[in-house]
Amino acid sequence: MDLNYTDDQRAFRDEIRAFFKDKLPARLSAKVAAGKRLTKADYEEWHAILNARGWLGVTWPKEHGGTGWDAVRRNIFEEEITAAHAPRIIPFGLNMLGPVLMAFGSEAQKAHYLPRILSGEDWWCQGYSEPGAGSDLANVQTSAVRDGDHYVVNGQKTWTTLGQYADKIFCLVRTSREGKPQQGISFLLIDMKTPGIEVRPIVLIDGEPEVNEVWFTDVRVPVENLVGEENKGWTYAKYLLTHERTNIAGVGFARAGLASLKRIAGEQVHNGRPLIENPYFAARVAQVEIDLMAMDTTNLRTIAAAAAGQAPGAESSMLKVKGTVIRQQINALARQAVGPYAAPFVSEALDEGSNVEPVGPAYAMPVTQTYFNNRKLSIYGGSNEVQRQIISKTILEL
Repeated sequence: MDLNYTDDQRAFRDEIRAFFKDKLPARLSAKVAAGKRLTKADYEEWHAILNARGWLGVTWPKEHGGTGWDAVRRNIFEEEITAAHAPRIIPFGLNMLGPVLMAFGSEAQKAHYLPRILSGEDWWCQGYSEPGAGSDLANVQTSAVRDGDHYVVNGQKTWTTLGQYADKIFCLVRTSREGKPQQGISFLLIDMKTPGIEVRPIVLIDGEPEVNEVWFTDVRVPVENLVGEENKGWTYAKYLLTHERTNIAGVGFARAGLASLKRIAGEQVHNGRPLIENPYFAARVAQVEIDLMAMDTTNLRTIAAAAAGQAPGAESSMLKVKGTVIRQQINALARQAVGPYAAPFVSEALDEGSNVEPVGPAYAMPVTQTYFNNRKLSIYGGSNEVQRQIISKTILEL
């Protein structure tokens, strides 16, 4: 693999940078750079800007309204969107459900849902985890019982990220209790406005209700909302999770975090000198940077395989583990770099328009929030412990 960009690829990078400079609203960029909380309207505004340019479905083929970019261009885009401090692209519809529908959905489902994902008409959330089915996802108990031309759904989902914003949810539901647990799961698309659905927020350690519980009580879902075949949902779920885990690697986010860490370490003073000049601290930063460079290469290989029509396999588990560990290491080093300013975490100061004064320099304010929030990285999408088991079985054959 040639890791040097061609003239054409460098021109593509310049095009993206120029677009972000011209079209990314300064208000949004400033909020992201300062670690302020983003609203649903913020995400939708940036979503619409990218869609108008045709740069929203970066992982999608052109025939479905995507960019059709190769692995290198997608990697360049991820680098630049984080470097520009743009709001993240919400992945649930675009990077998770979209590929599943393209691979397993009916023609009617593709024609209806894919354009609405791009236009922003539908905001999707993920209904996988349950109180007794997190990493043990095959243990899902939310039931869907066939009643004529509907399924009747009862049960509970939890850790539903941004479910308070969503108007649609894709769910794993149990349609059979015979045989192995994996053999009785189906993949169902549900309108969140359907009677019988209740969303209850869960406030996280950083003070934000980012995730939710979703309760289903006799929720009637049309049979045509079943993706693929009944009781084959485990196959579709695994396909989705490999895409999610590759995305979780978060190379662009890690790069942006590393750049921020270096700036902080250049500002903070230790024994009369910038912290970045401390040999011990500088060595730890260098090791994280080396690990990130190695992961970036693996990420490019995995994305290239996916672009060639291969679903990412155990490689996505490797990326999920390494990517989340690197991002957490960067967060921990940033928290250590700001020293005592990390302790008085004032959650309210992260809200736009808040009059609450932060403690310490402005760059210290979001450090603790990011550290707290990103503890989840090694848990969601399949815990790192489970991913290591997948790697040991499928690659090492242990």
